[in-house]
Amino acid sequence: MMLLIKHRTLSAAILDQLRRAILDGTYPAGAQLRQDALAATFKVSRIPIREALFQLDAEGLVRIVPQKGAIVAELSADEINDVFGLRCLLEPRLLARSIPALSDEDMAALDGLQVQMVAATEACDLSRWGQLNAEFHMALYGRAGQPRSLSVVQSLLQTSDRYTRVQLSGTAGMQRAVEEHAELMALSRRGAVEPACIFLEAHIRSVHEDLLRVLERGARDETPALPSSDPSSDDDVLSRDLP
Repeated sequence: MMLLIKHRTLSAAILDQLRRAILDGTYPAGAQLRQDALAATFKVSRIPIREALFQLDAEGLVRIVPQKGAIVAELSADEINDVFGLRCLLEPRLLARSIPALSDEDMAALDGLQVQMVAATEACDLSRWGQLNAEFHMALYGRAGQPRSLSVVQSLLQTSDRYTRVQLSGTAGMQRAVEEHAELMALSRRGAVEPACIFLEAHIRSVHEDLLRVLERGARDETPALPSSDPSSDDDVLSRDLP
């Protein structure tokens, strides 16, 4: 049992580090994540690497491509529309159920997250800001009493983080989001459920529309060419292991 726990802990740690490396652009869209190279980097066998890559595939951050293995997924308008469309459906519903149950302690926790987001904005720390943004939204919906929906939204926020890093420019975008979060908290404190839900949907849609504009004007670099791979390599085995 102890060995199993250690294995799961190792896999989770590797998954977290790979996820963060994709989100912060260390591994850009189109980059090939080779199992053998990653195993050497982390000084582990390929088993926890394989498990992490399958999980990242499930999260949409990588794609398992035949004869190429794991490739960091491209940013696409279709996925933006899917992710933010789902957020617009689920998050206002969760907020509507959560607001009446938010306690003074819950609001104090949100205040604390807001203070940290202001500090991350001033430091232009986009990585920290993205983590806090997801924590803020999850804390805002935390009293909804709908754990399945919360789990889905948590995954959507994680995917959104990658896109939001493209959309935000300098501190201006982060500052605007912090100001909108302050308004969400003010509405929540007053128990103004309907105005808060309307404002939240507008907040999500604004980011959605900004992202589409960024893609349309070609703000991102072109996708790098994918390196060739030996069909007999372990990365091809990874792709053939998919059901």
